[in-house]
Amino acid sequence: MRLVAVIIIALMTAACDQEQDITGSTPICPLRNASYNPRDLNQCVSACKSCDRGTTVTCSTSCTLKGAR
Repeated sequence: MRLVAVIIIALMTAACDQEQDITGSTPICPLRNASYNPRDLNQCVSACKSCDRGTTVTCSTSCTLKGAR
């Protein structure tokens, strides 16, 4: 019985999606150029939504925690 449980758990683990979190992983984004101000909440949220594929809620929270106002 334990062997069946171990096999089921192993198959479930192998079937999991191995994709990592993508937030902040985009190295170059057009919105994050020389005129980008990470302290401006609107610019930060726009860049987060476009570059990191975030939502308004998660991006505004992230930007606020990074010090944007």
